[in-house]
Amino acid sequence: MNLLRRLSAGLLLLLCTMPAFAQTEEATDLPVEIPYEKFVLDNGLTLIVSPDHKAPIVAVNIWYHVGSKNEKPGRTGFAHLFEHLMFNGSEHFNDDWFQALERVGATDLNGTTNRDRTNYFQTVPVNALDLVLWLESDRMGHLLGAIDQAKLDEQRGVVQNEKRQGENQPYGKVWNIIAEHTYPEGHPYSWPVIGYMEDLDAATLEDVHEWFKTYYGPNNATIVIAGDIDPQTALEKVKKYFGSIPPGPPLAKPKAWVAKRTGEQRMTMEDRVPQARLYKVWNVPEWGHPERDYLDLAADVLASGKTSRLYRRLVYTDQIATDVNAFVYTGEIGSQFMIIATARPGVPLEKVEQAVDEELARFLQEGPTADELERVKADFIAGFIRGVERIGGFGGKSDILAQYEVYGGDPGLYKVTLRRMQQATPAQVLEAARKWLSDGVFVLEVHPYPKLQASGEDVDRSQLPPVGTPPEVSFPEVQQATLSNGLKVLLVERHAVPVVNFQLILDAGYAADQFARPGTATLAMNMLDEGTTSRTALEISDELDRLGARLSTGSDLDVSTVYFSALRDKLDPSLELFADVVLHPAFPEADFQRLKQQQLVAIQREQVSPVQMALRVFPRLLYGENHAYGLPLTGSGTPESVQQITRDDLVRFHQTWFKPNHATLVVVGDITMDELLPKLERLLAEWNPGDVPQKNIQDVPQKDRSVVYLIDRPGSEQSIIFAGHVAPPEANPRELAIKAMNTVLGGAFTSRINMNLREDKHWSYGARSMLMSARGPRPFIVYAPVQTDKTAPAMLEIKKELDGIVNGQKPVTPEELDKVQRNLTLRLPGRWETANAILDDLSYVVQFGWPLDYWRTYPDAVRALTLEDVNAAAREVLHPDRLVWVVVGDRSRIEDEIRQLELGPVYLIDTEGNLLASLSE
Repeated sequence: MNLLRRLSAGLLLLLCTMPAFAQTEEATDLPVEIPYEKFVLDNGLTLIVSPDHKAPIVAVNIWYHVGSKNEKPGRTGFAHLFEHLMFNGSEHFNDDWFQALERVGATDLNGTTNRDRTNYFQTVPVNALDLVLWLESDRMGHLLGAIDQAKLDEQRGVVQNEKRQGENQPYGKVWNIIAEHTYPEGHPYSWPVIGYMEDLDAATLEDVHEWFKTYYGPNNATIVIAGDIDPQTALEKVKKYFGSIPPGPPLAKPKAWVAKRTGEQRMTMEDRVPQARLYKVWNVPEWGHPERDYLDLAADVLASGKTSRLYRRLVYTDQIATDVNAFVYTGEIGSQFMIIATARPGVPLEKVEQAVDEELARFLQEGPTADELERVKADFIAGFIRGVERIGGFGGKSDILAQYEVYGGDPGLYKVTLRRMQQATPAQVLEAARKWLSDGVFVLEVHPYPKLQASGEDVDRSQLPPVGTPPEVSFPEVQQATLSNGLKVLLVERHAVPVVNFQLILDAGYAADQFARPGTATLAMNMLDEGTTSRTALEISDELDRLGARLSTGSDLDVSTVYFSALRDKLDPSLELFADVVLHPAFPEADFQRLKQQQLVAIQREQVSPVQMALRVFPRLLYGENHAYGLPLTGSGTPESVQQITRDDLVRFHQTWFKPNHATLVVVGDITMDELLPKLERLLAEWNPGDVPQKNIQDVPQKDRSVVYLIDRPGSEQSIIFAGHVAPPEANPRELAIKAMNTVLGGAFTSRINMNLREDKHWSYGARSMLMSARGPRPFIVYAPVQTDKTAPAMLEIKKELDGIVNGQKPVTPEELDKVQRNLTLRLPGRWETANAILDDLSYVVQFGWPLDYWRTYPDAVRALTLEDVNAAAREVLHPDRLVWVVVGDRSRIEDEIRQLELGPVYLIDTEGNLLASLSE
């Protein structure tokens, strides 16, 4: 029932996808005419009657102007599914449609769906016309009461099996691929007529009822009655049965969208087929366009009949293909010209394609001969004449009249098509072919899936095999030096590729905003590459591209960084650019205003994004107002502070914090220290040393008790839970034990918190705990987005996990510690694969003041951890009864349950952490 899938090799439904018209033309005599009269009922139903008294039969053909193009992404397959449901009975004949009609001798009985229309047709003895009209009108006007869940489920299953059956055929998945890859996303032809399996699964009874009420009204239908009846009798009967059906709603109808392509795109697929097959597809004009008709003739010249160009070349002369076809797959808003050739077994598909391309190129060069065109014209006209001998079925009188009425608004426009085909000239055909087939082809190769089979006996799968002795791995040697201006330089030579990577680490970061307006560090670092005293931002960007270099800037809590990567053979000009950006930023006023507005907009997004809402307020609640870490963890500042930042603030930031004696340049790549130092001394000679302010990153005491802060976000589908407190600085002698403990608790996918809330409870997509890196007291945070109705229970589960690992009820087990130790050590070979990975880990050493041999001693230090070390770290670091809770969610749905937990006082705050109300009373 899916028209697209009816298109198999060599099959072109000429008369179901008949080319169309532009305007009525007067010219040559027609070989045959179809008599008809047209009526429109008061409810909008169009009736066309075509008398034909050669036999005592009538054909009834109803076209509804709805197909798969009227669907939406995520709701595909509805038109075809509904076609099935229309055969399952209506309110007054709740039985299978075929039961009634087969008993009266119906022929040509079926229904089909394509991209543009759905039709239902049957031919019956003339005495059964009233029966057919009663049945058709009953399912048009009285269907919904008969469609229940059982029928929907039944026909959904039938359609899904039809889809499986079609796709299980050789080359059966081709049409889906062509639809998806020849039309842009969202185009009404970009999904298959039969739809997608998941969309069919999602179809509800309400969806189906709404589809019927929208598209199956009489004003969206055309009924054609052809056969042994006069027009007035047919009109009275149709009024009798259909006149009382109310019209449907007004409809929006897609206009022409050809989606012409450019260039060549290719795909290759394998299928369980014996022969390779080539598909070439061009997007061409829609039904009704003259050039579509001329392309139809071009397709016939190329591949219709044994004397056609492609058949004669590929099948008859060269004998490299077993069949070849060309046709226009016509659609109401766009069509496709296709060439399909099946390679002879053993013949490479590229040889077939070469022959197709040669013949097509010759055709586009010289066009059809007059003799060729006359041949295909005669064949077309003959096919039309033979088709209209029948009153029903595909290509019969009723089908042709319905098509031209539904798509063109005039059933008589078939005459325009016939005349155009009769009068077409070689020049017209050639012009259309050159216009549409010279560019924009999609090529699909289908190759036979090779005969593969398993061999040998299966291995022992009762247990995992041993992994053997881990490879020895060692962090590469670190060289160090100091420039005359005090800049420390660390180098790791890495000669695998001719690239050198640099990371300049400056003692600044978000904490530097303690001495400025919050958001200054972020804005200043973002502005660094927006222009220097000798280069504009665009010139910097262009020069980076030409040199193949990469530059990025940024900050975290404690440091600001400038990353630079250069190709070895362009190192000198690249380093000159790097030095210019670092030493001579101009902070242009226009770019400053632009980036300032972008930062304000970013803050606005943070204020409505649940996670960022919590990150903005959490530091202030942990550290208080005067601590360097008490500013939003996003580093963006506040709307008020950013609004007040001036260009002079950025200049001052650069002058204050860019001091070489308080910075380190980490270098990893294809260079030696002897080569590197002279370059740096020369380029950075003018960079003068100086002192930088001391940021307040002193210790912060734990809270006296837990406290809960609620940020109201009405309508939230989830709640975002943050729970935490301050923890020891990164650089402490028990850091590896702390990291191991946190990995067990919430730092990995298989950690306790995630397995509890995600895998066991299914309340969260993912939950974790983390220790954010910092030189001073750092935040320990448990983070859990959970479904709204599980907010309070999830908070209890988090508290339970913290209590368990601290008080000894659920200490870290030997198995957990072994898993962590293996993970932290065995991943090191992969961790240090790239130069940037080494750069990052060496930068970590610099940032937190670890010894330069930190990573060399790291594996042994991890393996030396004991259970007592890790469990002692839990007791030292975690404080389950002194947590700061921040919950972002729908207050109306979560407040009462949170208060009932009695974790501590509950306060309502805004997105900047300002107190709005106490909720504990």
